Amino acid sequence: MVEFTVTPPAPAYLDVVGTDEKFPVRRIYCIGKNYIAHVREMQQDERDPPVIFMKPKDALVRNGGEIPYPVFTNNFHYECELVVALKSGGYNISEADASSHIYGYAVGLDMTRRDHQVSVMEKGMPWEITKAFDHSAPVGPITPVSKIGVMTSGHVKLKVNGETKQDADISLLIWKIDEIIAKLSEQHKLMPGDIIMTGTPAGVGPVVTGDVLDCSVDGLEPMQVRIGEMAT
Repeated sequence: MVEFTVTPPAPAYLDVVGTDEKFPVRRIYCIGKNYIAHVREMQQDERDPPVIFMKPKDALVRNGGEIPYPVFTNNFHYECELVVALKSGGYNISEADASSHIYGYAVGLDMTRRDHQVSVMEKGMPWEITKAFDHSAPVGPITPVSKIGVMTSGHVKLKVNGETKQDADISLLIWKIDEIIAKLSEQHKLMPGDIIMTGTPAGVGPVVTGDVLDCSVDGLEPMQVRIGEMAT
């Protein structure tokens, strides 16, 4: 039995639709700039490949949870997107084989400190300050691919206090899911338990304490989270 010098962190996991079993999360990969309309609203170059970054797995917030308004920002934004969960992986996965590694899908939020994003992009600095902070990765329950099949289309929708803010279709992804998996596996050995946030459509915007966010993707279990008081 391993003895630890301090209390180890709690395991990171997501719920799975239709079972009491949990999906253990190893890494959270994120894809930026993957819908043309969002690239345009952020005034970025449409010809650039999508940005790859990560969030820590202890940033997960499950369905029904609360996101404390984070420190070190005055412009806290939502980004709703489709999440892909992997059951297997490896290096240099081909696009033709990519879908065979998918365990299932969920809806997620890439929460962002928007006021810091512009400055770090201009200076070529790492994205952690704007993307990889506490409670920045809400993800809903996973629907296994065995129940829904391989997803190539479906509306991504986000409502803030009942008002629709984002509404697009995953068929509009610049880099499709198979391409994302293949490209990631060129740089990282993908493994069971990895999840991928595939990018957000246009309509991103700020939230404040008390706001309720309802996120959905056609055919998947919806997710609702609330913005809480300032983190302490």
